[in-house]
Amino acid sequence: MTSLDHAISTEQAPKPVGLYPHARKVGNLLFLSGVGPRKAGTSKIPGVELDAQGNIVSYDIEAQCHSVFKNIRTILEASNATWMDLVDVTVFLTNMNDDFAIYNRIYAEYFSDNQPCRTTVEINKLPTPIAIELKCIAALSEK
Repeated sequence: MTSLDHAISTEQAPKPVGLYPHARKVGNLLFLSGVGPRKAGTSKIPGVELDAQGNIVSYDIEAQCHSVFKNIRTILEASNATWMDLVDVTVFLTNMNDDFAIYNRIYAEYFSDNQPCRTTVEINKLPTPIAIELKCIAALSEK
């Protein structure tokens, strides 16, 4: 690891569910680890109701979208980056049929001024009981 390559973590974002940083800066690129909608400092997931076994009973994709975008912004700020620095976003949804239209509408609200490349894929499951996760890359200007 060189001085141009360093890991970034912040207490203001949800704790990672594994051994990885919130982000890693390499040169002028910032790579964010997968970010979900959990609230920082807790295991609470906005809009999610779980049964006694921890299985999803119901969820609100709109609440999760707003929360995940807030978490992305928090990590960017902790990395001395901004929303406008985002150049690539990969979105993982667990239910494309039911959630894509809502997510796509909310995404358009957050990305009206900055339009990074985007890929959205449906996956079977995420590591925690969430319906959305984002993987982002930002290009940082010389500051």
